[in-house]
Amino acid sequence: MSEVNPEEGLEQPEQTFISHLIELRNRLLWIVFCVLAVFFGLTFLGYTNKIYSLVADPLMKHMPANSTMIAIDVASPFLTPFKLSLIAAIFISIPIILYQFWAFVAPGLYKHERRLILPLIIASTLLFYLGVVFAYFVVFPLVFGFLTATAPVGVAVMTDITKYLDFALTMFFAFGVCFEIPILTIVLVWTGIVTPATLAAQRPYVFLGAFIVGMFLTPPDAISQTMLAIPMWLLFEIGLLFSRLYTPRSDVETGNPQTAIAKDED
Repeated sequence: MSEVNPEEGLEQPEQTFISHLIELRNRLLWIVFCVLAVFFGLTFLGYTNKIYSLVADPLMKHMPANSTMIAIDVASPFLTPFKLSLIAAIFISIPIILYQFWAFVAPGLYKHERRLILPLIIASTLLFYLGVVFAYFVVFPLVFGFLTATAPVGVAVMTDITKYLDFALTMFFAFGVCFEIPILTIVLVWTGIVTPATLAAQRPYVFLGAFIVGMFLTPPDAISQTMLAIPMWLLFEIGLLFSRLYTPRSDVETGNPQTAIAKDED
């Protein structure tokens, strides 16, 4: 059980440190169970190779006629699709993973903080998926069309399935994380680390930084770098716009009458 401090509105747990560790262990076990359940479901239902074919489809559409992907290692045809299925299980389980995180930290938050963080978790999940979808449907066709078209005459384009999977997962993760920029911007303003005015003043550096990040996270071609940098800059502008709607946490805690949000109802 927990008590509520009427002055702060923060739940004061009576649990010991060991009980918190036990709760954390239980929630981590739920996450592992969920991921394994999805993984075994994909495996036993026969979706392992189908998922890899789906991920490889953007490249296969741009490869020369009658060309195929290759497997250099002996066990690659077996292990690579299973590796992708495990990653896919983690991606599918992200809502459950974030919910377990939310359920663990929620008792230590103010009421208005709980109302704020839950929408942020939902938005961050959707933005991550949106980044993966954007990479698959927009970036991959442009990148693979450019790379395969620039192959020298006499060079057969035959990509190793393991190397392609590593490339695709890197791109998915890069775009998924970079699409979280609005959430990061809102959290920085909400925690009082920066102000919207300060972020707006740094806009030129953010624009330059987006291209630098795109240079490191994408292949060495201008198309993929630009396709990552421009959305990052636009997402920063969106996060900056919405961050003006949130009150810094320090203002709420100090009870600033001009900027604090309304007190929670009993």
